[in-house]
Amino acid sequence: MTSFESLAMGHFHIPSKSNFDMAKFAAVISYFTVIGWCIAILLYSGNRSSFSTFHLKQSLGLVLTFTLLSFIPLIGWAASVFVFIIWLMAIYYAILGEKYSVPFLGEYFQRHLDFIQ
Repeated sequence: MTSFESLAMGHFHIPSKSNFDMAKFAAVISYFTVIGWCIAILLYSGNRSSFSTFHLKQSLGLVLTFTLLSFIPLIGWAASVFVFIIWLMAIYYAILGEKYSVPFLGEYFQRHLDFIQ
């Protein structure tokens, strides 16, 4: 195990590498459609971690933001392109095993999507 992995596991309070990998998998899959989010929440229920919690909230917040923007003509479409780019970045950081807070709304998602514990 590399020093980064042991540091990351300590930071996210996950006891073993396999648990960290499962948390990372749940985090990544949560960004892929609502079905992916539902699968991730099922995986998360058996393997709770702060890392998974963080990404579940961020991904749900992005889906809700994208959905709301899709109802606004023209401006919503342009803003949706920005949300798509942020979505790609969030997936990238989930794959790396890092927490990446969505610009402008990330902290809001963490505070107000508190039903994901």
